[in-house]
Amino acid sequence: MQTNLLSIFTELGEMFANLGRSTGFANGTWQNYVMLLVSFVLFYLAIVKKFEPLLLLPIAFGMFLINLPGAYDILWGEYAGEAHGYNDVIPESRGLLWYLFYGVQNVIYPPLIFLGIGAMTDFGPLISNPKSMIIGAAAQFGIFMTLFGAIVLGFDLAAACSIAIIGGADGPTAIYLTQSLSQYTSQDLLSAIAIAAYSYMALIPIIQKPIMKLLVPKKERQIKMKPLRTVSKLEKIIFPIVVTLVVGCLLPDAVPLLGMLMLGNLLKESGVCDRLSSQAQNGLMNTVTIFLGVSVGCKAYGGTFLQVQTLMIIGLGLVAFSFGTIGGLLVARLMCKLSGGKINPLIGSAGVSAVPMAARISEDVGREEDPSNHLLMHAMGPNVAGVIGSAIAAGFLLSLF
Repeated sequence: MQTNLLSIFTELGEMFANLGRSTGFANGTWQNYVMLLVSFVLFYLAIVKKFEPLLLLPIAFGMFLINLPGAYDILWGEYAGEAHGYNDVIPESRGLLWYLFYGVQNVIYPPLIFLGIGAMTDFGPLISNPKSMIIGAAAQFGIFMTLFGAIVLGFDLAAACSIAIIGGADGPTAIYLTQSLSQYTSQDLLSAIAIAAYSYMALIPIIQKPIMKLLVPKKERQIKMKPLRTVSKLEKIIFPIVVTLVVGCLLPDAVPLLGMLMLGNLLKESGVCDRLSSQAQNGLMNTVTIFLGVSVGCKAYGGTFLQVQTLMIIGLGLVAFSFGTIGGLLVARLMCKLSGGKINPLIGSAGVSAVPMAARISEDVGREEDPSNHLLMHAMGPNVAGVIGSAIAAGFLLSLF
């Protein structure tokens, strides 16, 4: 009898010991807890400050999930080897994240996001004022300046290209380029680059406004621009077709992003595909945004994310974004001088790709100087040009390989 009781208590003890070892608290590391705190900061920025919440909230929650102690192998699945890459997961044990990440691994999500952006965006301001393309091109200056800076700091060419594209202020483009170039570098940069890109997009008001007020004199910030001409429906239909044809022939690597952007816009402007346009803008866009955000956030695992390299990427991303803003503003100031003061240089900051937030910042700063000054539609021209410019820049960097 005593032997049986002893055996029972021994088995119970082993059961509770196994239960204790299987809890997250027994498997957590200090890196996990630091990243949980970071996710709380992102929750705050998304929910309380409303900084790009549609993207930042899914990313924050993905980061929160993957850093729950013990959740990593459950979300990803069991690994067959030490590399811990996407293709190292044992097929029979694949977790939820493995399936969600398929769209990132095979660069499916970013072009679909561009499809939705195209369906939501009015290209009229750019068509009405083609000179806006010059500002959009100038805003890509931060990308190429940071490219050389990253190489100087010791990153290989593929990694440097991936880091530099943060300067375009376009999260889907950054993810697309980084994942496309991942085969050319041994460094896992996706989480750091994606989080840096989306964080800086969310922090546009904080980053851009001081630069705008520093580089543009008060007198020029008060310039009122003439209303844009009305763009015909025919022009709006022809524009996406011509742009895709020209850029596609010159730079085929840009077609996946640019082609989907222009398809979305053509669905919108043709007037015969309202159901498809609505789906691209709403259901498809929202679904892909959730999957993309959670997938990217789940790559920010404490054990691999908290490295000196990550801090360098975040710092270089800020440099790229800031100099992209500076490039757009300086060229817009030059255009202001050449036009005899007909162009407000504030629209130059909208040359980065963050649509439509960057254009709204131009409007806000302009109205701070003169409440009757409305620059939003004028700023949308460079803003749309920035989207096109960042896709072309990504295509150019891809063509190097």
